[in-house]
Amino acid sequence: MGVLENVFIIIYLAVIGYLGFVGYKQTKTSTDYLLAGRNTHPVVMSLSYGATFISTSAIVGFSGVAAWLGSSLIWLAFANLFVGIFIAFVLFGDRTRKMGIKLGAHTFPEFLGKRFNSKFIQIFGGLIIAVFMPLYASAVLIGGTHFIASYFNADYHLSLLVFSIIITGYVIVGGLKGVMLTDALQGAIMFIAIIILVVFAFDALGGFNESLNKFDEVWQSTVVPLESVQLGDLQPGSANFLVKVSTIWGFEGWNKMPVFFSEGWLFIVTSLILGVGIGVLAQPQLIVRFMTVRSKQELNRGVLIGGIFIFGVMGIIYLIGALTNVWFYEYNGGRNALQSAGGVEQVMPLFITMAMPKWFSFVFLFALISAAMSTLSSQFHTMGTAIGRDIYEQIFKSNKNSMFITRIGVVVMILFAVVLSYVFDKQPAIIARSTAIFFALCASVFLPTYIGAIFWRKITKTGAIASMFVGFITSSFWLLFVHFQEAKALGFCKAIFGADSIFSGKIIFVDAMIFALPLSVLTVIIVSLFTKGAENLAKKSF
Repeated sequence: MGVLENVFIIIYLAVIGYLGFVGYKQTKTSTDYLLAGRNTHPVVMSLSYGATFISTSAIVGFSGVAAWLGSSLIWLAFANLFVGIFIAFVLFGDRTRKMGIKLGAHTFPEFLGKRFNSKFIQIFGGLIIAVFMPLYASAVLIGGTHFIASYFNADYHLSLLVFSIIITGYVIVGGLKGVMLTDALQGAIMFIAIIILVVFAFDALGGFNESLNKFDEVWQSTVVPLESVQLGDLQPGSANFLVKVSTIWGFEGWNKMPVFFSEGWLFIVTSLILGVGIGVLAQPQLIVRFMTVRSKQELNRGVLIGGIFIFGVMGIIYLIGALTNVWFYEYNGGRNALQSAGGVEQVMPLFITMAMPKWFSFVFLFALISAAMSTLSSQFHTMGTAIGRDIYEQIFKSNKNSMFITRIGVVVMILFAVVLSYVFDKQPAIIARSTAIFFALCASVFLPTYIGAIFWRKITKTGAIASMFVGFITSSFWLLFVHFQEAKALGFCKAIFGADSIFSGKIIFVDAMIFALPLSVLTVIIVSLFTKGAENLAKKSF
């Protein structure tokens, strides 16, 4: 590595360290640490929201999934824009901000707990975050670490350790102020790098129309011949195995959606487009961003910035991910992206290394590190506050040493995520799978209660608790005993019933959220209508 590259890395880390120090100096109270003092600039908030939303799970994980499943993932970018920005900011943002101030809430579980006057809801929400968010964090860690290890030709485990230590430092010291300042910087770096990527990528591919016209040729040459190969002859999780599976699932090419209601269609629509697209509304680390600004006007100013950022970055990365098949076919011996890279998570790092100028690999390294650090810092801050604020304070009925416990919680959660990153690293498409699981789980457990909390006066504490339990139990059951990926990987169903899933046929390709979320919605409505409401609290909250 050259001297100039070392200098830029040192400068980057120094700036991150400085922003963390600024956050530390501006952090005087728990409100500063947990909600950045509720006076964040709208540009910083919207960039922080977008940078937290977009991580290596999108840039590495989902771009590789796009190389596998095709340009149908562009629909996910539209869902991210419409649901994750327009609906979230315009419909949810200001109501959440106002109610958060009236309730004196500092975290998402505390928001729900105070809204329903229920310590149980706050503790349960904190436990969901502490237990399951590390799975999502490990996906982000895996994506970032793979590219770092590839670029520096370093050991994966060493890269993971160093990467985790750097993030730990400024999250513990700077609180949410430090996290959001670094998020804004990292979001700007991401956006610039992605714009450069699309220019160079289309140049390498011979232009947009030219590359799209070659999709069918590459599919016919690299995928169709596999139709005569038996799955038993292929190694599960290998590149050819994944491509062969996609043809069985009803895929007919990278430039079109799979056959309607086929296994592939159900997987893309229910797990990826709906699971991630709807699940964003119930992400605790994103919801608290609405409580960090002063007014509705500042939230409205963030809509345009957030919309351009989200759709620009995610739309480009999904499209380029699918088009890498054309580049690898032409410049890597007639093989498609997965056959060249060997796995979903390796597609984008290999494409950047082989197809882009050397200097851009260095620029993209910063974009990827920025994507990972911005999301991870928010995740670790959210998990730490869940342990300190939502669990410790509520169980022991004291805020003494709460900030210390929160910082210890950050360290514990990072260690948990690092362990999962070691364990799940070799699982096929683990980044996209882990992301989809966590987003769908949050939607099933939190979303009906969250919507009811800010829009429906008649929702009751009993209804909220029942809804959260139904969403959690239904999701857990489906993941453990039904869904084709998780049920097989976890092995509980096999151990108890002697089969990978208790069902068979297309239903095992339907995501848990498709059943859990409607049941959770029905539960909160029916139970609330048949139980006494917390009307007095509702009047104070609205």
